[in-house]
Order: sequence, then structure tokens, then C-alpha cells
Amino acid sequence: MVAQLPNLHRLLKKHDVDFEVLTAGEYKRTLTVFGENTEKGREKFQEDLETTHELFKNFVARYRQQVSIDDVATGEVWLGISALGKHLADEIKTSDQYLAERAHEAELFQLHYVEKKSLPERFGMAASAVMEHGLVKGWSRLNEQRFWQ
Repeated sequence: MVAQLPNLHRLLKKHDVDFEVLTAGEYKRTLTVFGENTEKGREKFQEDLETTHELFKNFVARYRQQVSIDDVATGEVWLGISALGKHLADEIKTSDQYLAERAHEAELFQLHYVEKKSLPERFGMAASAVMEHGLVKGWSRLNEQRFWQ
């Protein structure tokens, strides 16, 4: 787990800018970007990071029992074949391959999103339709007049 944040407290003080953080609860805001951080706040933040890391390790260990959790919970990243070799992945395939394999197991729906037209676009389409109708009607009248003369 990683957490990092700048602290601008001294910069703000140098320019006579006060920054206040109001909270309810002793550990509601353990570290802050703008306020003055305390050693007690840093310690609590670090404790929370460690707790989160332990929860993550426990989750992985529960669902990946073949994994040596101490070997993989170091903060390193394993991709592709490396993840496969460390039992962090079951197999390597594209998302298209995965979905194609699972398609027969589910009811599939095809969704189509129609983007809402803006008012000028709708007026443009309406004007175009009126013009087209008028041209067709006018062309028909011209042809009728030629035919009956």
C-alpha cells in the first residue's frame, strides 16, 4: 500500500494564510495537505495503511490458497506469465476470448445507445425533411404537367 501527499502548511503560513480543518471524531482526518500534521496523525495513518494491507493479504490468501502470500504481498507488480507463475492468475486470454467462451452460459442482450440530438440538429433534420418533401412534391407536379400537356 502506498499513500503520499504534499503538505503545504509551511508555505501557507509563510504567506499568512490560515487553513482550518474541522472534524468530528479524533481520527477523522489524520493527515492533511493544508493543515499542520502531527506525529500522532502520521502514526495513525501508517497504522491504517498497515491494516488495509493486511486486509488485502487476507483476501488474496482466502481466494488464492496456492499463493505464498509473503512472496507476493511485497508491493511488486506481476503481469502476464509472471502472474500466472505466481498463481495470481488462472490463465491468460483476451477479454474477447473470455466473453466468447462465456456467451453460451448467459442470456445476452445487445444494447444500442442513441445520442440525444441538440435543438439545432433537430431543427436541421426537420428542415431537411420539409425541403426533401417539398422537392419531391414539386418534381411530381412538374412531371404531371409535362405528362398531361
